[in-house]
Amino acid sequence: MNLFSLISLTHQEYSELIFSKLNKGKTHAGLIYEEFFRKGYVKGENRAFLNAQNLLKDILSLTDLSIPKLSGEKTDGKTGKFLLKTDDDLDIESVIIPMRSGHTLCVSSQIGCNMGCTFCETGRMGLIRNLSVEEIIAQVFHARFSFGISLKNIVFMGMGEPFDNYENVKKACLILMDPKGFGFGKNHITVSTSGKVDEIYRFAEEKDFVPNLAVSLNASSDLIRQKIMPINRKANMKALYEAMYNYCNKSQREILVAYVLIEGVYDQLNHVDELANYLQGLNVKVNLIPYNHQSCERYKAPCMESIEAFAKQLQQRGFYTLLRLTKGDKIMAACGQLGNLSLRKNKTSLKISL
Repeated sequence: MNLFSLISLTHQEYSELIFSKLNKGKTHAGLIYEEFFRKGYVKGENRAFLNAQNLLKDILSLTDLSIPKLSGEKTDGKTGKFLLKTDDDLDIESVIIPMRSGHTLCVSSQIGCNMGCTFCETGRMGLIRNLSVEEIIAQVFHARFSFGISLKNIVFMGMGEPFDNYENVKKACLILMDPKGFGFGKNHITVSTSGKVDEIYRFAEEKDFVPNLAVSLNASSDLIRQKIMPINRKANMKALYEAMYNYCNKSQREILVAYVLIEGVYDQLNHVDELANYLQGLNVKVNLIPYNHQSCERYKAPCMESIEAFAKQLQQRGFYTLLRLTKGDKIMAACGQLGNLSLRKNKTSLKISL
């Protein structure tokens, strides 16, 4: 018998599925759902089950409460990285980041990535496969209940291009935002893209799937961007600008523009003016990210003096600018460091999902 996986459904979906099977129990199924997402377990502790133990058993007999298991964890004393083991013996990497306003969880949407960005460890893995809804939600479940972290923000900035797994990421966000479940507000979830133009247009039309949008820009001109981000050869910066402009107008929301600073590539002060000119007319804030060391030392991070000068000049051009200090780089948990490159060697023996 096929069971209903609790972590792949919204409160309404689960309640209605249980009712469709039992012709009763809709309210009680909803209580089970709430208990699971609020406490991390199901015991039927609500008073409504005092005289409904048989109904509780019937509902649970139709419910799959299993989640992917933890397979490892690392910490540098503040930032933590943990791994989940999939049924096909692959690892999902997630990062818990301490912030001033509370903890942020960086979740993965794929194992590997097909974008091929040259400054990213995950991009050099290539794409192994998409994550299921259950595998995405399990990352949040373990952060909250296995590690006891009170999470404030969820960012889809781990392994993978979220818009290449659009439907599963969308469904996961709906579950995360479900007020009867985890209950994250839309402003506390951010979905990042390397610049998938068609999907940005699609995202702008969404009515119920409305988290924040982040765009990984990382260059001030097509000449530079197409060398480090192959996606720019399919949709150049003009096309990306038009998609972002449409999103800002349609949604009336701000975009977080990520810009990784690499020494000698696009970290000079003349690049600030190019970047500022490009972003004119968009409702954005800029997140500057110093390059983090990786297994392939092709690049280097600029010195802090250069980074601060870049940020200061961008602020003087009128852009709200964030400077993300490196966290978790010693445990390969910082931006651009996630990914098991040994999988590349065995990739031909794995099932590839493109």
